[in-house]
This record gives sequence, C-alpha cells and structure tokens, in this order.
Amino acid sequence: MGQLADGLDKAVHKAFTRPIPTSAGARMRYLVRQLKSTRAAAQQLGISQRTVERYIKDQIRTPRKDLAARLQREVTRRWQPQIRAQARQRAATTDGIIIDTRARFGYTAAPGSTDDARLRHLTVALPPAYAARLFDARDRGATDQQLQDIAAEALQETYFKDNGRRASGLLVEYTDVEHIEFDL
Repeated sequence: MGQLADGLDKAVHKAFTRPIPTSAGARMRYLVRQLKSTRAAAQQLGISQRTVERYIKDQIRTPRKDLAARLQREVTRRWQPQIRAQARQRAATTDGIIIDTRARFGYTAAPGSTDDARLRHLTVALPPAYAARLFDARDRGATDQQLQDIAAEALQETYFKDNGRRASGLLVEYTDVEHIEFDL
C-alpha cells in the first residue's frame, strides 16, 4: 500500500472504541474467531495449523518479526468493522476529512503569475464529497498516484480556488509528498 492509502487507514483506526489486542496469543485467538477455524488462520498467515494452536494456548508468546507484522495487519484489517464503517460513512456524508500534508505544489495559471513549484505545509478540511471519493477509490484498490490525484483536485478546489470564489483557471500539481496525514 501507498502513503495515502495507509494515511486513510490510520484515520479510520483513530475511530476505534477499544484497543486492538496486544499479545500474540490474544491476536491469534481473535483471528481464529473471525476466520472460524485454525486452518483458515494458518493459511492466511502462511504458517502451520499446529503453530496457530500453540499461539492460542500461549505455548508460543513471541512471534518472529515477519509473522508479528502479518498478524497485526490481519487483526487490524478485521478489527471493529462496524465502527470503521460508521466513521467512513460520517466522513463521506457530513463531517468530511482533514488532510495535513507537506508537499511540493506547482501551478498552471494565468500569465504574469508565479507558477514555480514550492514546498508547502497545508492543513485543510475537505468536504464530504472528496472524503467519499478517496474512500471509494481506496476500496476499489486505486494506486497511490490515483489517490494523490484525487487529493490534488480536492486541495485545488478547496484551498487554492476557495470553492470557486477565485483563481478559476488555476491547475495545481501535487508532487514530492513528504508527509501526509488524514483525520476524521
């Protein structure tokens, strides 16, 4: 996944009402409950069914780094799906989403204006329509460049054009993303 997709996931994770299990055994038990069998959990993680059973019984407590990362990713992906759906729905219909980014912005504008790209740090509240587009694109498996294009359009319309009140012919280029964070 890319930087923007991860940022959207982190924003939704902030809406969780309970913390994700921390121990390997608790995470494994949760994953087995979600997948309905130790065999399915083993296949999902790429380990043996017996290893899954050992984690469930707390016979193994510390997983290898790669297994710990896969286990955390799978549990996080399945954690509190209703809370996640409610947060996304609220962002896409009423609240919108806040984007905090540090990137290079360039312009294509009327003659006589400066169009040199420069590094800017922006924190902008985007309307719900753009939040919906970002989440929909993320769900369809859009690339990071496609998500970046949607974010660039959102920043162009919301921040630079002030929702159509100025700079009507302005086109914004959004490149060299150093930092991006979303908040609901």
